[in-house]
Amino acid sequence: MADDRSERFTAGQTALVVPVPEAEPSVRAWRDRYDPAARAGVPAHVTVLFPFLPASLVDAGTCAALDEIFGRHRSFDVRFEHSGRFPGVLYLAPAPDAPFRRLTEAVVDRWPEAPPYGGKYAPLPHLTVAQGQDEAVLDEIEAGLRPGLPFTARVPTVDLVVHDGTDWQHRASFALR
Repeated sequence: MADDRSERFTAGQTALVVPVPEAEPSVRAWRDRYDPAARAGVPAHVTVLFPFLPASLVDAGTCAALDEIFGRHRSFDVRFEHSGRFPGVLYLAPAPDAPFRRLTEAVVDRWPEAPPYGGKYAPLPHLTVAQGQDEAVLDEIEAGLRPGLPFTARVPTVDLVVHDGTDWQHRASFALR
């Protein structure tokens, strides 16, 4: 969901994420060890928007609007063939990434007060595997990931998750058409 460039998670934060269960066999052990979001209950995913609105502002109307927004987008298949890096972060790059970008743009068009990563970074669709590690550790993880690549995933939903102060909790799922 977040990478090392974002703040620590706080109670009441929300995020919109695309779960990628097909990634779990390849990334779970690495994420459990090296990704704070995994340790806080978030499955392998590609972030659509983090942070989204504060949980106190997410009500039935917000969920109805999200349902309408995501319902305008088709479900799609994505392939993970390659890894990439941000400083201290190893991720898998989805191809194509344009459908993820369109989902993010649609939400930000509706809620411009919730820019990706608080407006600090341009969004780049990715599935975080490890963060906060030096290059040697990332090299080791990257080598360990190669045998599990490539894999394909289906993207039928976007999930709303909320941080309760300790863990991320699933709050709602929104179907793509």
